[in-house]
Amino acid sequence: MITYPMIVLGLIILYVLNSIKILREYERGVIFRLGRVLRDAKGPGIILVFSLIDRIVRISLRIIAMEIPPQDIITRDNVSVKVSAVLYFRVIEPLKAVLEVQDYLYATSQLAQTTLRSALGQVELDELLSQREKLNTRLQEILDQHTSPWGIKVQLVEMKQVDLPENMVRAIAKQAEAERE
Repeated sequence: MITYPMIVLGLIILYVLNSIKILREYERGVIFRLGRVLRDAKGPGIILVFSLIDRIVRISLRIIAMEIPPQDIITRDNVSVKVSAVLYFRVIEPLKAVLEVQDYLYATSQLAQTTLRSALGQVELDELLSQREKLNTRLQEILDQHTSPWGIKVQLVEMKQVDLPENMVRAIAKQAEAERE
C-alpha cells in the first residue's frame, strides 16, 4: 500500500532528477535565481537548476563564424562597391554576454555591418583592393574594442569578396591594357 510520505518522497526525487542538467565542455550556464543572476557561470558537467526558482541561459564558448552580408560602400574616391566579409568571434565572459547586451549574436552582426561600411568608406578603392590584410586587422581592432564590454573577443575579420561595378571593371581593364602597351 502506497502511503502519503512515499508519494511525497517520490515527487521530491522526481523534482531533483528533473533539476539535473548536464553542460558540455564548451558550454557555460548563466543561472538566474528568482530573477537575480548567480555570481559565476556554471559548468561544464552536472549542475542543478531548480525549475520553479531558476532559469538557465546556455552560452557556447566555441568560435562562431558569422557571415557579414554584402554591404554597399562608397569609398573615399566615390566608387560604389559591394563588400562581403566573415567574422570569427567567441564569448569569453558568459555573464557579460547575457547581462550587457540583449542578443549578443544580433548585436555583433549589426556592429560588424556598420563598422564594415564606415571603416571601408574612409579608404580609396586602390587601398581597398591592395591592402586587405591591413584593413582586416583594422576592422578586427575596432570590433574587438566595441564588443569587449559584452564579454566577446573578435578573433578574425576577413573580407571575402569585393564586387566592383561593371563599368569600373572595364575601366580598370582598359587601364591595365594601356599600361602593358
